[in-house]
Amino acid sequence: MTFLPSVIRADYRGGFRIRLTFNDQSGATLDFRPWLNGPVFEPLKDPSYFAKFFVEGGTVTWPNGADVAPETLYDAARERFSRRRRHGASAKPRVTRARARGR
Repeated sequence: MTFLPSVIRADYRGGFRIRLTFNDQSGATLDFRPWLNGPVFEPLKDPSYFAKFFVEGGTVTWPNGADVAPETLYDAARERFSRRRRHGASAKPRVTRARARGR
């Protein structure tokens, strides 16, 4: 069976950045600017509208129906973690309280 990533939590970090937590408890803060192309994403270029996101259907969604596929977000989060490891940043995954308690 193939893993299907799903966003279970999203926290606004300012600008166009959102801290995502996935259903495998991995997480990363991603800058969404690279995905803000095309007519449906035009309203999201306003930071006050961008901040109105919510989690629905396993991904980050906005009131106008715009979203980014959870697989795309998960791949970007994994790539960000891999880049950090290659460049000598802490390769140690952050253990959240939920993980520490075995949830």
